[in-house]
Formats: sequence, C-alpha cells, structure tokens
Amino acid sequence: MPLLIAPDASYHSSWLEAAAEFDGARRDGGGAEDWALADLAEAESFRGFVDSLRNAALPEAPRKPEHVPCTFLWVVDGRTFLGSLAIRHELNDFLLNEGGHIGYSIRPSARRRGHAAEALAAALPIARKLGITRALLTCDETNAGSRATIERNGGVYEDTRNGKRRYWLECGTLTQATQAARHRTEE
Repeated sequence: MPLLIAPDASYHSSWLEAAAEFDGARRDGGGAEDWALADLAEAESFRGFVDSLRNAALPEAPRKPEHVPCTFLWVVDGRTFLGSLAIRHELNDFLLNEGGHIGYSIRPSARRRGHAAEALAAALPIARKLGITRALLTCDETNAGSRATIERNGGVYEDTRNGKRRYWLECGTLTQATQAARHRTEE
C-alpha cells in the first residue's frame, strides 16, 4: 500500500527510474525544477537535493521570491518511488490563480491505480496541521485524471482561470483520510 514519506536519499535509484519515465515532462510537486537530472545521478548531489526538499518547509529557508514555504512528500510503495506531492503553506498570486496549495505527480508506469487519490487523501490532514483548513487544488482543463482525483477527494469546482480548473477541498482529519482511502479500496 502506498505511503507518503519525507524525501529520503535511500530512494535514489528508484527516483531516477521514475524521472526517466517522465522524459523531461514537468513533474508537479517534485521540486526538481532547478536541478539537472545528470547532476542528480550522483549520490552526493541527490542527497543535497533531498536536503533542499526537506528544508523547503522551513519559513527561514532561502527561496526564490516567487516561492512559498512548502512541504515536499514522496509517494512510495515499499522501496519503489511512485511520485511526489507538495503542500504549499500559503498562496501567492500565481498559486491562487493557477498552482494551488497542493501539487502532485505519479510516475507514468504507476498511473491509473488510485495512487494520486490516496496520496491526496493522506495529504489533506497534513495540510490541516500546517494551518490550511481549505486547500486549493488546480489541474489543467484537459487533465481528466487529475480532475477525477480532486473530485474523488471532495473537491468543489470554483472556476477556470488561464486553462486551470480550480477546486477547494476541506482539509480533514487523519481519520477522515483513512476512511476515504478505505472507501476507494472497496469500490
């Protein structure tokens, strides 16, 4: 059963395999935009990358002016890296209109198995602990999979801006997330 964990350097080879599957496509919630994939193949650079992801949640951590504090989590199943999820602690103008509080991506070979929906359900109580009572999630107008993931977790559609559908989700308790995951498993 997939779990959300803090980024962990021991997943280096599995993370690299997943990165290769994306073949250069943007990975929402991954945090690797400023890192060259070739550099991340080296163990020391990868450890630095993992440390930077872990530190991104700290309010005092250095970051680009357009970035906000962010908790990065990885979706794993045993020793297999399945994907990434980012909980942005606050919204700036860009995130309010297009990015949202939570972004996620699942490696192509693990899609269409409910991993994103389970990860999102598990992330909502974590967001609540961070002080987010209602989370904004967005997806491309054409991304039916992400749309279904958000709606399956109770997302309420508000509007579309710049080609992004905007949904609001209540950030529940851990008990609610567990019940939602059980319900999806029984379907």
